[in-house]
Amino acid sequence: MNTRILLLVLILFAFCKQEVHSQAGFSHEIGVITGPVAFYSDYGIRGNNETNTGNVGFGFGIIHYLNFSYRADCNCYTRDKFFNDHFKVRNELDYHKTNLQHYGPLVADDETSVFSDQLRAVTASTRVIEIGSQLEYFPLSIRDFASMQYRLAPFISFGVHYVNFDPEAESSLAPGGDINSPVATGDKYRNAYQQEGGSTWSVVGSIGVRYKLNDYADIMLDSRWTYYFSDWVDGLNPGLEQNGILPVPENKANDWIYWLNIGYIHYLD
Repeated sequence: MNTRILLLVLILFAFCKQEVHSQAGFSHEIGVITGPVAFYSDYGIRGNNETNTGNVGFGFGIIHYLNFSYRADCNCYTRDKFFNDHFKVRNELDYHKTNLQHYGPLVADDETSVFSDQLRAVTASTRVIEIGSQLEYFPLSIRDFASMQYRLAPFISFGVHYVNFDPEAESSLAPGGDINSPVATGDKYRNAYQQEGGSTWSVVGSIGVRYKLNDYADIMLDSRWTYYFSDWVDGLNPGLEQNGILPVPENKANDWIYWLNIGYIHYLD
């Protein structure tokens, strides 16, 4: 996992270094983001408030923008085109970790079944690294925002990320640490826990707003949804294919997250 992290970091910074030194009619912005991550997974019950508020982690990221409305090489605005004045490309490297456990009626204090005890005994986590790009659309003029004709600039974005994930799970009932053993896990979750990391892709969409602090800096509030093309990101994927006994019709979707983050963005000369 550490080797993969280092490789992704080197790729991102190599890309950013190359872009910063090759002025092709645009300028650059760099920044950082951080905030809570709500992980919607196979731990807990869909739509359960306790699940939604309990399986929440934290993330941070490094971001880099291509700004097509301004040229840093000549300290001037680019030609007035709709794309230049309303779109930016956002490249980023993100990391987030979430601790996970089962929530809902099945693990309530008054539930005394063996299956409920097995669910309560499980603790888990997943660490996720994402690298990718998004296209951001600003309905208002980027040039007017840069010249501080107004302070707020809303935006929407859509993009694709490459994802590396590393889940962990353990049970206080597991003999020898085997969480998939019959003692630790009921038939429904047999062979559904995975400890190995993996990779996948995701689609990312967000709605946000920037606030202009001064000529060279903005703060940003970003409300983001990420849908993964895998149901193993959390390390749990119950189903007939895994247990060979019982179908799990409630497992209808892959893992996804909601990330509310705040960021600081600096404009490079």
